Amino acid sequence: MLSYCVRRFLTRREPTLQSSQCGVALALQHIRRRFSTAGATKEYYDQARTLLQLCTDRYYISPGQTHTDSFQRGMSCSYGPLGMELRENLLDQWWLSVTRSSAQVFGTSTLNCSKDRAVRGDGQLKVVDMESLNRVLDLKELSKDQLIQQVQLLLQSSASLRTSFLQGALEQYVPSLELVNRKLPFGLAETGLCFQPSDGSGCPGEITQTSLVWFCSPRTSSQWLDHWAQQRLQWWRKFALGPSDFSSSDIPEDELAAGASRGVRILYGFPWGQEPLETLLSRGHTELVQAHRGVRNKLQCRDGQKAVVPHVVSVTGNMDRGVKAYLYNSLQQLKREESKQKLLQRKVLKLHPVLAPVKVALDMGGGANMELRRVCEGLLQEFLEDRISAWPGYLETMPTSTSMELLNAKYDEMGVLFTVVISKNTLESGLLQVRSRDTTIMQTMHISEIKNFLSRYISAADNI
Repeated sequence: MLSYCVRRFLTRREPTLQSSQCGVALALQHIRRRFSTAGATKEYYDQARTLLQLCTDRYYISPGQTHTDSFQRGMSCSYGPLGMELRENLLDQWWLSVTRSSAQVFGTSTLNCSKDRAVRGDGQLKVVDMESLNRVLDLKELSKDQLIQQVQLLLQSSASLRTSFLQGALEQYVPSLELVNRKLPFGLAETGLCFQPSDGSGCPGEITQTSLVWFCSPRTSSQWLDHWAQQRLQWWRKFALGPSDFSSSDIPEDELAAGASRGVRILYGFPWGQEPLETLLSRGHTELVQAHRGVRNKLQCRDGQKAVVPHVVSVTGNMDRGVKAYLYNSLQQLKREESKQKLLQRKVLKLHPVLAPVKVALDMGGGANMELRRVCEGLLQEFLEDRISAWPGYLETMPTSTSMELLNAKYDEMGVLFTVVISKNTLESGLLQVRSRDTTIMQTMHISEIKNFLSRYISAADNI
């Protein structure tokens, strides 16, 4: 099975540039054009260049033009181990924020593609079986018009890829009514991949999307839109190093989706301009009625003493762009003067403790031996059992005083919260050294305290 744009079927070519340097350089050409259009300064361009190179060097996105370009466009790319963990942490927090905000939000799961999905408009995407297509193309006796007709029939009978979760949630509305005793309001939430039409590359784009479809009384739909807009803006700002970079804005009437009466966007201010992270729309009940073939009586539920067909408020987010926003927001380039002749620049990803992909790195001090290694392995296992993500730095080359500085620089760029150094002193007294990413202060702590210290630190940050 292959998803593709039929017009590009015979001319599609795979990218051949794989190196980190080539991918970054080509992505920067795209960034430079956007900066030129936005009138941004060289300082902002340098920031974008630094972040893009850091993301490929420090395991956030895979090297290569395709991945760096997708990352810059706010679409799903091939993430490295840390990028994948950051995205999953962000999705987990989104899910908790939505499902815990009200007692009446339930999760759903729909298929990526379905023959039953009612897809409207010209932007639909199809999944076509290659063998079926080849059989049609091999019919030499057909005229050009007949061949086109056969291809169109094949497309019509093929499954459609989802471009959003809205249709699936509307279809789940009636089965969910008994779950809530036919009372309003309630919502259906879902996360996963959705697909967008090709931008000319011949291949549809993938987006890690979040969706909340909220069913409410017609008389309260406007208030619920305001409620969710405020809640979503607060959520984005909660994990931000610079909260003011996140904002909200009403959508102009001429930019509203068909059938929507009001809309709000949650925006992030990138160096080249603002881009939407979430879009909230008050959609009325037209799409809900259409999804159930116009049968209104089975859609009715109780709003006090009245039976009404609910209005729909949709909240749709792009978590790939959200990952990009938090990476830009958390990057700090700190200059410090080591001597009169030497000025050093320290790059740090100050990601929120809850979002940081790696909470602690484990390393061994000088004179490392098998006993120290066993201590590191035992401590690593404790962290993993307590769901504290840890980086086994002790598996790398044993650090000297000079290489430890390089390791700290690497961990700062990775966004690691704390570095724990196990030494011979740990074997003798149980004491180890703990370095903080945010303060660079090294403190001494007993090995029995480190796990609880990390758990309390992360929990406290989550509750702020």
